[in-house]
Amino acid sequence: MNEHLDRLAPQPLWRHFRTLCETPRPSGHEAALAARLEAWADARGLAHERDAFGNLLIRKPATPGREDAPGVIFQGHLDMVPQANSGHPHDFTRDPIETRLGDDGWLRASGTTLGADNGLGVAAALAILEADDLEHGPLEALFTLEEESGMGGALNLAEEWLTGRYLLNLDSEDRGEVFIGCAGGTDVVVEAQLPTAPLAEDEVVLKLSLTGLRGGHSGIDIHKGLGNANRLLVRALRALERFDARLASYAGGTLRNALPREAFAVVALPEEEREAAMAEVAALEATLRDELAGVDETLSLSLAAAEGAVDEPLTAQATHLLLAALHAAPCGVERMSQEVPGVVETSNNLGVVSLEQGRFQLGALVRSLRDSATRDLADRLRALFELIGARVRIENGYPGWTPQPDSELLARFRRVHHERLGSEAAVKVIHAGLECGILGGKYPGLEMISFGPTIRGAHSPDERVDVESVEEFWTLLRALVEDLARPVA
Repeated sequence: MNEHLDRLAPQPLWRHFRTLCETPRPSGHEAALAARLEAWADARGLAHERDAFGNLLIRKPATPGREDAPGVIFQGHLDMVPQANSGHPHDFTRDPIETRLGDDGWLRASGTTLGADNGLGVAAALAILEADDLEHGPLEALFTLEEESGMGGALNLAEEWLTGRYLLNLDSEDRGEVFIGCAGGTDVVVEAQLPTAPLAEDEVVLKLSLTGLRGGHSGIDIHKGLGNANRLLVRALRALERFDARLASYAGGTLRNALPREAFAVVALPEEEREAAMAEVAALEATLRDELAGVDETLSLSLAAAEGAVDEPLTAQATHLLLAALHAAPCGVERMSQEVPGVVETSNNLGVVSLEQGRFQLGALVRSLRDSATRDLADRLRALFELIGARVRIENGYPGWTPQPDSELLARFRRVHHERLGSEAAVKVIHAGLECGILGGKYPGLEMISFGPTIRGAHSPDERVDVESVEEFWTLLRALVEDLARPVA
């Protein structure tokens, strides 16, 4: 399995990536991989330790004569986002990732997320640690846990543990770019027990399905006009209210940090309205495809008879209030940055929505380059859903990363990039949650940058990596490590 990875260059990096592909590692299930890396470190005589949360730190002494060089920390997260195409059976806690290399030079997985985010960064750090032909100062590789499910590893990282001066976050996704700032974020969790009423004799039960969306990363893809299955299905449910539809159940999205690709609802409505409701859904499908032309034109919206046991539907008023709140909830880009043109400042993703036996739950992820704006948008969501009697928790907040455009580390990276690749690196701020903001709060003396190979479709089964960019990333990383071991010119 994945033998073709053994033929790619740089071989040390791809060999480690194969290990990551073949070791299941969704958020919360990184223990087997961490143990495997500890055994690898033992075999190479590298010191390692774990903090109370389980984060792994591997150390390598400096090359003789470079002991006084500033310490360099490589940082990445061990977990990956578990997303699979509908109808593709895959147990992310047990099954390995099966990769395939296309003729177009992109590496993908078969029906699932690839785990290039952040597997390639972890693989690169491991390959640097085992390289015996590099001159380097003291090295540390920090591998955090549960980044994708709420930054748990970074938030709970041990203090006074890291000793390096420079931190290289290897969790970015665009060749030719270097990131010096990122958004912070917080989870908004909404829960409510809503009133239900038995089916009436004249009601039929139908299933409303929305599928075929591309999905994507709820930060870096939020501005691309992609469909959000929860927002679109709620729109369809609102259209069905004119036929006296009552909501019985709902299931949309699987992760709060992934744009939901599919959503399903079961509704009850009068038998006499069935045909008109189906015609309405068909017309709305055409409208949505037209609106999403060029980005999500494979959308499918259908209404058909529901099969199996069905929950008792909400009352008409509870249906109306819930759908009104979901329809009014902020979703997508809230504001663009004035300081960093072209970058989203504030957004919200309606990531996971469910209704079962009258119990409603919503998991949303608010992001912003401004911590004050994160708090404000989260509070707006709280205020909205409290109007329908829901309980709202705002939790797992993490700060943004304030740019340091004049740092010595950035200057050296830009020089090395120009010398090795013959082009200027574009300095960027990203609307996504890198761990740098949290790490900077715990270790305020660190200088940090983030860079990596080109990855597209992260957090979706369309995730892919440009193989050529990985070799370029490796060349740049090696050159930077050697440069940082030398005195400033």
